Amino acid sequence: MLHHTLRSNARRCPHLATFAAPSARALTTTAANNSAVPRTLTIGLIPADGIGREVIPAAQQVLEALPSQFGLKFNFVHCDAGFEYFQKHGEALPQKTVDVLRADCDGALFGAVSSPSHKVAGYSSPIVALRKHLDLYANVRPVISTSPGGADSPSAGPAARPVDMLIIRENTECLYVKREKQYTDANGEVYAVAERLITQKASERAGRMAFQMALARDALRAQQPPTERRWTGLPKVTIVHKSNVLSVTDGLWRETIRRVHETTPAFRERVLMEEQLVDSMVYRMFREPQVFDVVVAPNLYGDILSDGAAALVGSLGLVPSANVGDNFVMGEPVHGSAPDIAGQHKANPVAAIRSAALLLENIGLPAPALAIYTAVDKALQSGLLTPDLGGKATTEEVTGAICRNL
Repeated sequence: MLHHTLRSNARRCPHLATFAAPSARALTTTAANNSAVPRTLTIGLIPADGIGREVIPAAQQVLEALPSQFGLKFNFVHCDAGFEYFQKHGEALPQKTVDVLRADCDGALFGAVSSPSHKVAGYSSPIVALRKHLDLYANVRPVISTSPGGADSPSAGPAARPVDMLIIRENTECLYVKREKQYTDANGEVYAVAERLITQKASERAGRMAFQMALARDALRAQQPPTERRWTGLPKVTIVHKSNVLSVTDGLWRETIRRVHETTPAFRERVLMEEQLVDSMVYRMFREPQVFDVVVAPNLYGDILSDGAAALVGSLGLVPSANVGDNFVMGEPVHGSAPDIAGQHKANPVAAIRSAALLLENIGLPAPALAIYTAVDKALQSGLLTPDLGGKATTEEVTGAICRNL
């Protein structure tokens, strides 16, 4: 029955079943077998700052609204983190939050953080720290337009067009190691230096995940009627770098991922590989997004590319992500904390709700994930839109519609 559901609904969720990392409690469910699903999942909730405190409860509400046919119940553990928590307690990520996630949770949802753009003594981004503590080495960001006529269809704006792209962002290093120092030279001139870290291990893990997901996406597309496939031919992975300038760090990134492709027969024989300099990648992504399937990039490039790609589908408020490691998955909407609209019921909950579905998907529960994706698509196609998409619907109205669609 599940196979039939995936076949008949694959066009609604082209990235479904892209990857299944085991959770902290070693879920082993696959798309073909739901018999191993535990009765109760414990999900850590970390709303953090701004609209995170509005969209994470919306995602919780949708998870709780899943039909009983999936046999799932949820325990939710509320955890602290964020800049506002730092201002009150002097730390942005209490150790208790890390311990609870590791010991008690099958996965987590993170809202948004208001990290200041200027240096604040003692403060460091809690989301960056969580990725390191839990070894969530890849940030998985599907950028997918809904069917024609939806809120993120070409009619949503001049940049919007049918898109089916998966961006894999290495999540633990690059400039995000936050090793910066400021100096004053003998002439009194102030200068700053940032250390950029690229390792063979992290590059290999990110590259391997990209090729695995390319094959998984190809398997799902095979279940679609040929007329509904946005991608034809072999799956493809695009390696993004700037090794013409950063020949040592980006050179190591590029060569390591190429070696993964060349030394793994399944990847070499069944997945195309190409490269793009990051500047030309930005240009081509907006000019012809349909030429990209799976994109893998170092941390900084991946962050910028995936945020920019949201413009192709209408709004940051639509785009989910999952921070994925070998033993834990944490969903996270791509948008920021949006303090200018916090508390005004204007926040778009779709990215957080899709992130909850992506969490389920990546711990091996594709059927309930598909139900959420489909319910979201139906709500968008009905024209119930929050202000970021040109509508007037509130956070609660959109959330309620998605729950009813379930």
